[in-house]
Amino acid sequence: MSTLLTTPRWRWLPAPDTWQYHALLGAAGMLVLGPLGCVAAAYMNFSLGFFIGGQVLAGILGSAVTAGYGAAGRHGANYIQTAAASVAGMGGMVVVIQAMGWMGMDAPPLWHLIGYMLCIGMYGVGVGMLYTPLLVDRMQLTFPSGLAVANILRALTDPVLLRRSVARLGGGIALGAVAGVGVTRVAWLGAIDLSASTFGAGMIVGARIGIAALVGGLAGWALTPYFVSIGWLAPGDPYRKITFLIALGMIMGAALVDVSLLLARAWRERLPATQVPAPAVPVPASPIPASLIPASQRGLPMRWIWLWVVVWGAAVVATGAAWFGQPVGYQLLAVALVLVFALVNGISVGMVDANPISSAFVLTVILMAAVGLREPHIGLIAATVLLVSTAEACDMQQDRSTGWRLGTNRMMQFGYQVAGIVVGAVLAVLLARLFMQAYPVLRLDQTLLPADQQPARWTSAMTYKIVGALRSMTEDRSYQRLAVWIGVGIGLVTEVARKAIRASARYRRFAQSGGAGKTVDFLLDAAVLPSPYASSFGGFVNLPAAAWMAAGGVLASVVESVAKNRGAPARDAALPEDMSTTSLVGGGLIAGDALAALALGVAGLVAVVG
Repeated sequence: MSTLLTTPRWRWLPAPDTWQYHALLGAAGMLVLGPLGCVAAAYMNFSLGFFIGGQVLAGILGSAVTAGYGAAGRHGANYIQTAAASVAGMGGMVVVIQAMGWMGMDAPPLWHLIGYMLCIGMYGVGVGMLYTPLLVDRMQLTFPSGLAVANILRALTDPVLLRRSVARLGGGIALGAVAGVGVTRVAWLGAIDLSASTFGAGMIVGARIGIAALVGGLAGWALTPYFVSIGWLAPGDPYRKITFLIALGMIMGAALVDVSLLLARAWRERLPATQVPAPAVPVPASPIPASLIPASQRGLPMRWIWLWVVVWGAAVVATGAAWFGQPVGYQLLAVALVLVFALVNGISVGMVDANPISSAFVLTVILMAAVGLREPHIGLIAATVLLVSTAEACDMQQDRSTGWRLGTNRMMQFGYQVAGIVVGAVLAVLLARLFMQAYPVLRLDQTLLPADQQPARWTSAMTYKIVGALRSMTEDRSYQRLAVWIGVGIGLVTEVARKAIRASARYRRFAQSGGAGKTVDFLLDAAVLPSPYASSFGGFVNLPAAAWMAAGGVLASVVESVAKNRGAPARDAALPEDMSTTSLVGGGLIAGDALAALALGVAGLVAVVG
């Protein structure tokens, strides 16, 4: 384990790497912070239809538990946030149990639900771990929230780093919290859809990705009249009702190119030196310095991970068939699709901090309808595998991006993730039953209620989307599959073109030749031929959200450019390479927005109970 662990400076703390040490961390993550995040996630999904990720919040609070270990406490805090985030993430999955009630399904035995959710969660973290060598080590994606958590843990557990970064990190947190509360209290802030976390993510990823996201959103907005004219949208529908399918396809097409190149590269590395052909396309420069990968983090025993995935995948199929009467074929299809969407959604999280899990759910339903399924109840149980597994897989990848930066032992971190899934599966089912018994309005199928009878407090937007998609299985909409294939084509062609251009030595010389070359390179990369991974974000969200991402990226790039022109150092030499001013402020905005959302969620829950 590559750590700095020594004798804790607070003598009452247990010694590092003892069972008492891990018992303390596990209790903090799974019995205190995890349940807090789980309750907040369940409440937010029932009331709003979205929930905040638990990583940032648990990282801040976990640092308080491990502060007595000094700089080495970052690893313990990382274990705490990993376990707590797993518990909270499972809490957000209460929507599938609510959906069962809306669709009139008989309530299965409690232990059947817990066991099924447990198997799906375990399968998800295994698949997530399977892809971390690719997404985190090889592609070295940014994972904005993962970077924010890493910076928070480093700053809060190391007095030296805290002194150098407290103003920027603390200022960002304060601004994010004020903005998060202000949106619910100030009408004009709500009217412009202010999102501090999206703005902060833009500051982390930069202008090239932020503007690309806005380009994707503008394209969807501009094409809305055309989509209406061909019947893909009804008048008044938001463009993302169809563009999310195109966006998913774009990521899949681009990923097909990148994964193929990485596989080819791996194959060349296995050949003797005399047989290795020259690469046709150079590997893009890493956005994260390779020096940040400690030696202990390179390489991963993949055999046991594959075994884990196979065993828990089989358990998902078996429990679905035995306890819920599922046809084995649809269960196998769902398990196989997780392998696709854990990669596709993982890239989205790594690039723009967005996990379109409901989009993956809807696309799964569309694919099942395409192969002949017309029974929504079967579709719900099978597609639940996608919703839960993809959420937990992407959480695993994001947590590992944090651990990768900190040098935390990945196998130990995986153990905390697994432990969190166990607690989260139990709490998710119990909380779903508790909420739905305490508030009967949650059992009403809102897809069948007229507009004047829709509950104001419990909007359950994610459940509404899930049930609406399932009810549409009775009719096969071939244009939805066509939209996916169009997206695949766009993503594939765009990514091939981008790599071909960058493989040209002539173009690279032009791009580095001066102001004109750099400007053309920027416009090509951000607007003319943007990365499908980045521009797809505009297809998942509304236009204001894409605009806030772009605004954050532009501001960060302008600040860095001004500092460079003034001769100021690009970053504080005393800080790690990825703790720049813009990343610290951006991470603070994400943390502050998450804190505000948690506070508002808890306050709302207390008001309801009271």
